[in-house]
Amino acid sequence: MNIIDNDLLSIQESRILVEEAVRAQKELAKFSQKQLDVIVDRVSEELGKYARELAVTSCEETEYGNVEDKYLKNRFVCEYLPKKLKDMKCVGVISEDLQKKTKDIGVPLGVIAAFPPATSPVSTTIYKVLLAIKSGNAIIISPHPRAKNVTMRVAELIRSTARKHGIPEGSISYLHTTSFEGAKALMEHKLVDLIMITGVPDLKEAAYRCGKPVLYSGAGNGPVFIERTADIEKAVRDIITSKTFDNGVVMAAEQAIVVDGCIESLTVKELERQGAYFMNDEERTKLLKILTLENGLKNPEIVGKTAKVLAKMAGFFVPEYTKLLIVRNGYVSQEKVFNQTLLCPIISFYVEKNWREACEKCIELLLGEKRGHTLTIHSKDEEVIEQFSLKKPVDRILVNTPATLGGMGATTNLFPSMTLLGGVYAYGMNTDNISPLNLIYIRKVSYGVR
Repeated sequence: MNIIDNDLLSIQESRILVEEAVRAQKELAKFSQKQLDVIVDRVSEELGKYARELAVTSCEETEYGNVEDKYLKNRFVCEYLPKKLKDMKCVGVISEDLQKKTKDIGVPLGVIAAFPPATSPVSTTIYKVLLAIKSGNAIIISPHPRAKNVTMRVAELIRSTARKHGIPEGSISYLHTTSFEGAKALMEHKLVDLIMITGVPDLKEAAYRCGKPVLYSGAGNGPVFIERTADIEKAVRDIITSKTFDNGVVMAAEQAIVVDGCIESLTVKELERQGAYFMNDEERTKLLKILTLENGLKNPEIVGKTAKVLAKMAGFFVPEYTKLLIVRNGYVSQEKVFNQTLLCPIISFYVEKNWREACEKCIELLLGEKRGHTLTIHSKDEEVIEQFSLKKPVDRILVNTPATLGGMGATTNLFPSMTLLGGVYAYGMNTDNISPLNLIYIRKVSYGVR
């Protein structure tokens, strides 16, 4: 009888891929920025041809999200991201001050271990690999078990295209045999220089114990405040657009609405008009039962489902046009699961007397899991916006925009990114939208002048 130990196979494959990546990266480090840019352009152009096909495949395998929004995310990283990368200097002399007689030299970190999520496996894999190529790093992709086939498919498309345009063999690779032990072995390998994790919380603690740089993007747990001067119709449209984008799987999406008391009635009416459904106590109780498993963990089967499907799963009826399920809450500790990041179109609703009390409510929500990285405010009052910016324990504040699209840089001037870091409030390294500049170190050159 043949017994196959997937853990051992995965560990062995990890070691082999790292050794190959180290050799390849030594060659890749000799490439000029121009050579690297050509590969980035060719890979993004080729993968763009498969954007819809991969969106369909992703939805079929994971049962998360919807095809159209995954297609948009795939186009975002294949079309918009390369435009932003085009003029960036990451390797070689990246800046020079002739007057002060200083130079900055961009140096690749080396070998990157990358872990894309099941919720956005295609766009995140493309994004991570493009950043690695741009910055002259080798990268090893560890597919999420729920998205293994589509992740391997996209990684193979990238690898074969890059090889045609001269990238050294082993610069881009992926694990064929996936397991937690294999992923752990990959992270712990002494020749891996950087770990990039997007939305895979099970690996976070193991990654931080490795004693090397970790770029981790997890739950946003972000509230949104609608202040009395806001354009209520637009604010509601932005929130529903954001929280229902790809059926709510993007972690930067709003998780709780906090409303200025004097506009509660208008906001509720507008939410209902645009497709939100306020649940009654009985429906709330039914929904609560499907959100968690018997062991207390969140139910993975609610992720990326529509509001109508969630209501059906819970056993109650909602109108056909329903896009978003809303839970009214009085205080943050009330049924805590509703105040955690739910990767589906369910959102909590709070009402506060004024912006100062709303400010305190947002702080309480952000600190609830000690990892909130994004807050959104809809307001025309610059003083209120500034006070929120000064006082919130959060890493990015978005103003008058959908959190999902604004956070990833589609509707704001943040760097276009599928990995949004959380800084000190989320136990991360910094607050960046990850770019190639996070994958290099800068060697300083300075002439004596005094």
